[in-house]
Amino acid sequence: MRDIVVFSGSAHRAFAARICQALGVDLSPAEIKRFSNDCLQAQLLENCRQRDVYIVQPLVPPTQEHLMELLLMIDAARGASAAQITAVIPHYAYARSDKKDASRISLGGRLVADMLVAAGAHRVLTMTLHAPQVHGFFSVPVDHLTAIGVLADHFRGRDLSDSVVVSPDLGNAKTATQFARLLGLPVAAGSKQRLADDRVVIDSIVGEVSGRHAIVLDDEIATGGSIIELLDRLADRGCTSADVACTHGLFAGKAVERLRDHPMIGQVVTTDTVPSPARWPELQVRSVAQLFAEAIQRIHVGESVSSLFDGVDPTHAQPQATLFDKVRG
Repeated sequence: MRDIVVFSGSAHRAFAARICQALGVDLSPAEIKRFSNDCLQAQLLENCRQRDVYIVQPLVPPTQEHLMELLLMIDAARGASAAQITAVIPHYAYARSDKKDASRISLGGRLVADMLVAAGAHRVLTMTLHAPQVHGFFSVPVDHLTAIGVLADHFRGRDLSDSVVVSPDLGNAKTATQFARLLGLPVAAGSKQRLADDRVVIDSIVGEVSGRHAIVLDDEIATGGSIIELLDRLADRGCTSADVACTHGLFAGKAVERLRDHPMIGQVVTTDTVPSPARWPELQVRSVAQLFAEAIQRIHVGESVSSLFDGVDPTHAQPQATLFDKVRG
């Protein structure tokens, strides 16, 4: 069987190292150079010939810089005769650019997908895309992981009486419903209208929240504007307190101060798909590196990745016994 070779761009090397630790392989070295004209060059410092190459790079700020690194590394692997190249993108930022909701607007999600394939990617491994239709932008296989099982584990064993899972918008309500089923809780959702990148209005709440503790679930938190607006509306409806959970905790701009100091919030829980802010030690971070490692192992040996989530829903469920567990057994 071909060897697994894992490289990392500069966006989140610690996450790539955790994946490698779970896989039992070394993180292979790579070098990114910047020339005097500001052009980048990527060099992979490990033999890739006829090997399965995995390049780990979330698209986090500076997003364009990290995207270019990823494209160059994929191109380098193709030029080095890799047998299969998988772009491991824990956070696919351009998934938010997924529809034509204004005249003469670009579709960044599709364009970036085309660029990855043109660079030489044979497969993409990602987590919690902003919208499921982004799958259709790719002409290569996409394995889409979910973190709701990991996030649900964080809340299991706690007193969840009088709690309710709340989605900030109706678009995320399906995922919130699956999350609520994992915890045995009711679900509610906000009706959201986005006015700008950092400004939203939530004009109503669908579901019963009065006298309850809310567990707010979102796919991504950037500036925190949607969450703060939702908490204000929940308070108006008699909600007593809240915890916040998300997969991609970007926490850009004033998000840390907004969420850390909000009187309703007891804790904020996220995963390590993106680097955590250094100035927020109270932030609860759950690792999904083991889940990515398991998916990589399954891709490598030709096993089903979706079967990781059998049990509750074909796409959203608690991970079952892993290949690592079978080997150990």
